[in-house]
Amino acid sequence: MFGFVVGLAAEARIAARFGGYAVRIGGGTPEGATDAANQLVEQGATALVSFGFAGGLDPALRAGTIVVPAFVLSEGASYAADPALAARFGGLTGHHLMAGTGVAADAVTKLGLYTTTRAHAIDLESGSVARVAQVHGLPFVAVRAISDPADRDLPPAALLALDRQGGVDLVRVLGCLVRQPGQLRGLLRLAWDAARARRALVRLTRVGLVRAGAVSG
Repeated sequence: MFGFVVGLAAEARIAARFGGYAVRIGGGTPEGATDAANQLVEQGATALVSFGFAGGLDPALRAGTIVVPAFVLSEGASYAADPALAARFGGLTGHHLMAGTGVAADAVTKLGLYTTTRAHAIDLESGSVARVAQVHGLPFVAVRAISDPADRDLPPAALLALDRQGGVDLVRVLGCLVRQPGQLRGLLRLAWDAARARRALVRLTRVGLVRAGAVSG
């Protein structure tokens, strides 16, 4: 039984398209992802999938690019993804994913991380999922779509958007936008990039369902 760990409610809705698998929302923090992964293990998950969006560190990765990394880099450790599990999602793409402890909010920070770590993308959940999987001897894989390319600066409102359930707190976003209306263009561009990432993940669920049917058949 696969268990999907996501950060956002929007990601959970996409993961649910695979059908029949448990999905838990971590709320966009490493600690929340750890709790979500442990809940899945307690409920009988035999494989863990970190699923959703990621920020780009490699300038070559555009919005909507699917990354199924061979390794997740976290706190000085390197966690190898399970190739057989990755095959259910189209196979490993050969990238490295950095497990961040906070959001890489601007292009300068992303370039610095890319230069020092050589990781191609960053998210906040995959390191936690990888550690929980290792503790319990379970296979894991990260399946991520770039929603925030390396050359983008996140507008301030985007950093306030999430609530603890992984949903968007529109009151906080609109309040920030009223105070700083100049960020509207950046928010619209971010929404466009996120929509491309969402479409890429939805397409991936269709491929995954076909692969699952082929395996079960």
